Amino acid sequence: MAKYIVTGAVGFLGTNLCKRLIDDGHKVIGIDNMYSAMPRNLDYLKTLKGFEFINHDICQAFPSELRNDKEIVGVYNLACPASPPRYQKDPIYTWKTSVLGALNCVEFVRETGARLFHTSTSEVYGNPLEHPQSESYWGNVNPVGIRSCYDEGKRAAETLLIDFHRMEKHPVKIVRIFNTYGPHMDPEDGRVVSNFILQALGDEPITVYGDGKQTRSFCYVDDLIEGFVRFMNSDDDFVGPCNMGNPGEFTMLELADLIFDKIDTKSERIHKELPKDDPVKRRPNISLAKEMLGWEPQVPLSEGLDKTIEYYRNIK
Repeated sequence: MAKYIVTGAVGFLGTNLCKRLIDDGHKVIGIDNMYSAMPRNLDYLKTLKGFEFINHDICQAFPSELRNDKEIVGVYNLACPASPPRYQKDPIYTWKTSVLGALNCVEFVRETGARLFHTSTSEVYGNPLEHPQSESYWGNVNPVGIRSCYDEGKRAAETLLIDFHRMEKHPVKIVRIFNTYGPHMDPEDGRVVSNFILQALGDEPITVYGDGKQTRSFCYVDDLIEGFVRFMNSDDDFVGPCNMGNPGEFTMLELADLIFDKIDTKSERIHKELPKDDPVKRRPNISLAKEMLGWEPQVPLSEGLDKTIEYYRNIK
């Protein structure tokens, strides 16, 4: 049994990761300032034996009492709003969370010796000119667009962590996450899977942006968390960045049709203007994760959607 810190613990991925670590017999200290977290998730986490919560902003140094806890073996840094409506709400704060938050994680693990796992994003590839995207691709990112606070903040954090590892040989893991969905995602999150499901359940128009032919690859959250755990426990010299996502590629129209097939709804599909800087294609090349971790997604989109729909039905 070990003890881990999870920053952004009350978010979508954080909640699922905390549950997995506790199910594996570990203790978890969850850090979150509830800026974009769902209180329902915190209520759920507090029912789990072995979970401790600290309300704290990682733009500030870690609480001093944690530096004396010799049981902590690793930090999973998941803190940062990840949906466009949330991270565009206060773009300067988003950038600070990505970069200063990562710096504070570095300072903590430098002092304590804990491993550091950092969640980056497929957004570092921007609107990619390479398809599918591999880790060697440098990306096509607008540095001054409305999404740049998130995209460039995550890119800067990767630079910081790679340089930290190069200079000090400290165990660091960097994952680039592609679109993920599943239970504990905030209904108001603003991302496409939750939007489509909630619109269909409420008999509201299903909103497709642009012509709906833009693509995404959707990974069920349990698959992603399995990848996190394997990566954290991998050899010290495997730093990444490493793509994690489902290489199955679907258009927004195909996703909408799947939702219509699964939910008896009066909803109709409507189209609105495509948001600025919204990527046209997004699909991971996961060859590195397969080779180094023996990891690839197991849950088909149809099955994952069934589980996610059931979750949203139960919280309505």
